[in-house]
Amino acid sequence: MKKIMNDAVNYVDETLEGLEAAHPDVFKIDGETRRMLRKPVASADRVGVVSGGGFGHLPIFAGYVGEGLLDACAVGDVFASPDMNPMLESIKSADTGQGVLCIVGNYGGDKMNFAMACEFAEMEDITARQIIVNDDVASAGVDEIEKRRGVAGLVYVVKISGAAAQAGKSLDEVYECADRARQNIRTMGVALGSCIVPQAGKPTFEIADDEIEIGMGIHGEPGVWRGKNKPADDLAAELLAKLAEELELNSGDRVSVLVNGLGATPSEELYILFRAVNRILSDKGIQIVQPMVGNYATSMEMAGASISVMKLDDELEQLLAAPANNPFWGK
Repeated sequence: MKKIMNDAVNYVDETLEGLEAAHPDVFKIDGETRRMLRKPVASADRVGVVSGGGFGHLPIFAGYVGEGLLDACAVGDVFASPDMNPMLESIKSADTGQGVLCIVGNYGGDKMNFAMACEFAEMEDITARQIIVNDDVASAGVDEIEKRRGVAGLVYVVKISGAAAQAGKSLDEVYECADRARQNIRTMGVALGSCIVPQAGKPTFEIADDEIEIGMGIHGEPGVWRGKNKPADDLAAELLAKLAEELELNSGDRVSVLVNGLGATPSEELYILFRAVNRILSDKGIQIVQPMVGNYATSMEMAGASISVMKLDDELEQLLAAPANNPFWGK
């Protein structure tokens, strides 16, 4: 294992300290657990928006604290859910009396701990609601959509929720916008190579140099197909076909597309993938609005990429375009 780090035990905490030192106008480490990032200056009199999850996916989750995005975020160890305490600290930090929306990936530990945090928050007269993101089409069929994992689509839900809160919407209204976004997002990815969790010191999975795995999860969860590598145009067509089918895309629709790197894939290759996606959708009369290409939701140094598509309406498009102050948000 070759990593730029000190002791693996301190990997997460030292990364958080680096984020705070590099961007003190955006990130502040706080709470007794020291596993909560918040904005240095709290928002006044509006709905709070928080999230939380295992580390190793920067910018998701903790990297998206900032104006127009998250007010606070709970941080776990690499690929491990935070416990309830930093989640509760995040909710309390973000609360201004208008309620708090918690954006949660569809993973057992995250859901369980956020549910407990919301219950404890209610005991302190804080209204907290959860939105469970489940955009990964490879992880379950349409008949079991509630079992699907939350992956890069979390980025869109964070942005829509943060913008809705910033616009002064009520908690019910922010929840509705977030839920509408969630229902209109689909993601599918492909893995080319494994990552190494620092405390494990070895690859999470093995894959041959000439193989890829379509549908693999961001923690190395099994995908739906493994075989020989394919040209980028073929990969784009295969991944996009499933997304377009489920979203029932038709000529005249407007969508946002996120071609997301999993950590080790060069930007050049992501743009080659986007080129193919753009051509396929354009040929179908579907317009891409605010495309995003880059590392938005990673898996340490995993090689690979995912494609996310969000079908837009006028309000979602407006919220997506709203300003956000964050070093990782590229729009």
